[in-house]
Amino acid sequence: MQQRLETFQQWLKDENIEAAFINSTENVFYLTNFHTDPHERLMGLFIFPDAEPFFVVPGMEARQVKDAGWSGEVIGYSDHEDPWDFIKQAISKRGLNGNKAAIEKDVLTFGRSEAFLSIFNEPEVVNLEDKLNDMRVVKDEKEIEIMRRAARMADFGVEVGAAALKEGITEMEVLAKIEYELKKKGIREMSFSTMVLFGEKAGDPHGNPGDRKLKAGDFVLFDLGVVLEGYTSDITRTFAYKSVSDKQREIYETVLKAELASLEASKPGSRIGDLDQIARDIITEAGYGDHFPHRIGHGLGINVHEFPSMSHLNDGILKKGMTYTIEPGIYVPEIGGVRIEDDVLITEDGHETLTKFPKELQIIE
Repeated sequence: MQQRLETFQQWLKDENIEAAFINSTENVFYLTNFHTDPHERLMGLFIFPDAEPFFVVPGMEARQVKDAGWSGEVIGYSDHEDPWDFIKQAISKRGLNGNKAAIEKDVLTFGRSEAFLSIFNEPEVVNLEDKLNDMRVVKDEKEIEIMRRAARMADFGVEVGAAALKEGITEMEVLAKIEYELKKKGIREMSFSTMVLFGEKAGDPHGNPGDRKLKAGDFVLFDLGVVLEGYTSDITRTFAYKSVSDKQREIYETVLKAELASLEASKPGSRIGDLDQIARDIITEAGYGDHFPHRIGHGLGINVHEFPSMSHLNDGILKKGMTYTIEPGIYVPEIGGVRIEDDVLITEDGHETLTKFPKELQIIE
């Protein structure tokens, strides 16, 4: 944690930035090890190239900040106090002019941006998110170990879901079983709203589970992940229930071929966009190009969707320690959909697939 802070402070020095305001829960967690949702209340980390940083939080959470390992100044405030009064005092005490300031342009509200910048005299404003994205995109060994365990919990969730399938059960009933069993394992939070989709509903890439009942011949799509110690996982598996048509099998095998080819290209030095293009070409050649509407995947870590975007337009290069998803899909409304998704870690000379649940076509009897 201290090394991350020092790296960020060095960037401030190199760029002649006098003050940075970090507001997002994810970036705050990355730099302080403190993770919370402050709701509408202000939580902000203020960092300077040379002066001591300080951390402003709702007073009811101030003790937890220290418990998480933050050793710098903590400013707690009550609900009837204006935190900006304390922030102005703390910045004034450090004798800063703020000719150049950094904020999270994509996530900071306009009101909070105005409040921060008003402390200074019309400073030049730069976006700090690119720097933190560059830092966060390569995971250290501690982060990787947590993500391995989060992936195992995602595997378990699919296992529970597959075991729960029976004629007439609803999507929501299966979803409830998955999340109940994960909570029994100590998982408090899912990475996103769990998806359990049957039959034609699996043809919607971001469908909503409901009271659709399972019947023979359905595709069953599970898309789920967990949050573990601040890090996320994300897996998708698709099954057939009782029987599978020739068309369904063709769709499944095409998606699997695309996923395996994209995984094969996952190694240091590969162009990120090529992973998408490889899978897209396979699906297009099979005649389903119009039924693959999304990118091949997304970065994975503290956020379930984070930098980088695994689009065919991305000219970035894969580096050791990067983590992301590979998840090609084909969605045909009258038949249903197939998506196969794994969490991937780039290693010294290749990749490690963190999610391990089998992905060959399984017909649940």
